[in-house]
Amino acid sequence: MIKVEFTPALKRFFPNIQAQEVEATTLEEAMQQLEENYPGINTYLRDETGQLRKHINIFVDQELVRDRQHLADTLEGKREILIFQALSGG
Repeated sequence: MIKVEFTPALKRFFPNIQAQEVEATTLEEAMQQLEENYPGINTYLRDETGQLRKHINIFVDQELVRDRQHLADTLEGKREILIFQALSGG
């Protein structure tokens, strides 16, 4: 099992979102499980091609995910995913 955590900024769009554990071998599989628990989260985090949106970063054990297009990064031996919505503005 791998723990998935979210930054507080996502609570604005998913008020009930909370840390949870998923069983997955790739980030794509983890994202599908999150979609089951929070319908619409994949649409919020990914664009129409399935790639992560520019303002979204995902860290796996404190390393930025490498495959932003297919989310094929392996989760074997990993313990934590952090989904981070970058904030911008001036």
